[in-house]
Amino acid sequence: MSHSEEEEIARDYICFGNPDATVVIVDATCLERNLNLVYQIMEITPNIILCVNLLDEAKRKGISIDFDLLEKRLGIPVVGTIARKQKTIKKLMQKVHDVACGVIKPSPNKIQYLPAIEECISILESNVKEKLPDDKKYLSRWICLKLIDGDEKILESINKHLNISFSDSTEISLKLIQIKAKLSNEKIEGIDAFRDKLVSTIIFNAEALASEACKFENTSYNSRDRKIDKILTSKKFGIPIMILFLGIVFWITIVGANYPSQMLSQLFGWIQGKLLWLLNYWNSPAWLTSVLIDGIYTTLTWVISVMLPPMAIFFPMFTLLEDLGYLPRIAFNLDKYFKKACSSRKAGINYVHGIWL
Repeated sequence: MSHSEEEEIARDYICFGNPDATVVIVDATCLERNLNLVYQIMEITPNIILCVNLLDEAKRKGISIDFDLLEKRLGIPVVGTIARKQKTIKKLMQKVHDVACGVIKPSPNKIQYLPAIEECISILESNVKEKLPDDKKYLSRWICLKLIDGDEKILESINKHLNISFSDSTEISLKLIQIKAKLSNEKIEGIDAFRDKLVSTIIFNAEALASEACKFENTSYNSRDRKIDKILTSKKFGIPIMILFLGIVFWITIVGANYPSQMLSQLFGWIQGKLLWLLNYWNSPAWLTSVLIDGIYTTLTWVISVMLPPMAIFFPMFTLLEDLGYLPRIAFNLDKYFKKACSSRKAGINYVHGIWL
């Protein structure tokens, strides 16, 4: 269920690019939220490996995960990793190798929707399968959902990559009319209602699986984070605190950079004097001295002395804010305003960088 151009590109490659394997990386500290993506990707490719990352963070928060249960319920290989530990990465790469080479053949347990929706899929699936090539028949169920959904972009992608047009089929068109009447009888009227049923089913399944697979030593492990969130993302304090934090970062960057900039400028000035003496000692022509010193050296050292100190201060401080988890909260605070400007909150951090630049 793509919502941006980059998501569409990723989806189209997984569906039509014939990848040997697809690794879905999820956060061990919030598995429930990430399983939403896993269930969706299981509908469009069978060659999937689930990588549960950040096990060290999960352990620190008292969360343990049953990987065997996840494998059994999902029907795909599951590997736990800590990205900075080579041992866990090697285990993941071995699974990728085994799936890509056919040693392991995942059999994803696709999500089961409401009985009415499942019946609609069965009405349409045989006709869809007939049109698909053998290596793409796995997509038949997902394409049925998109046909019922009326997702034009998906149909365009199928036409572009597989040269198949479902809209030209009279039989499929008649069955879609029948399906819409059936869904209407089940009080599932309109595209939004249909999508809501799909999304809610995925979320309920993710909740159920996560509650079984995850064990918490302390059920209130994230209560401190939630208390902080209430302040940092509140309507009253969120924006002022964000402005204060960014103002402090900018102030430290601008004021703090003056001292190393001055030191570098003095150092390069001293070196420039020595280079001029050396060129004069060698009787260098005036035009060559001007090109080397006034042109190349002065320009280069000026850029270094002016730009390097602020960059050396600003980006580490921004990295610190990211490590503390504050940048996603900034994006959340800006979401409402960026939507009003017909933009995405994903661009919020880029605009903050742009202000500094």
